[in-house]
Amino acid sequence: MAPGEEYGYDAELEEIKRRKMLELQRKIEEEKRRREQIDAILRQILTPEARARLANLRLVKPELVEIVEQQLITLARSGRVRIPITDEFLKRLLAQIYEQTHREPRIRFLRK
Repeated sequence: MAPGEEYGYDAELEEIKRRKMLELQRKIEEEKRRREQIDAILRQILTPEARARLANLRLVKPELVEIVEQQLITLARSGRVRIPITDEFLKRLLAQIYEQTHREPRIRFLRK
């Protein structure tokens, strides 16, 4: 490799790194804005107790909370639920989701 080529390669690599870093920062900012919008909506439609329950559940099952939040926002926007959504309603909703998704493990013995 000629001495000039090495500098060009380094500059190209630095430019790629810079673009990747800018893309990552943009994605992080986008996600932050999206999260802020969701939090603002949830503050309007949930009681403080219900928000606290979701916050605690997020620590254990973040993917479930994402789904529940979207369901709650959809229900509120469509007018199918009274606002503010109470902790009791949230508990019932979580119980329904649990019933639909939870499966008892079955042990089957195969006899020969």
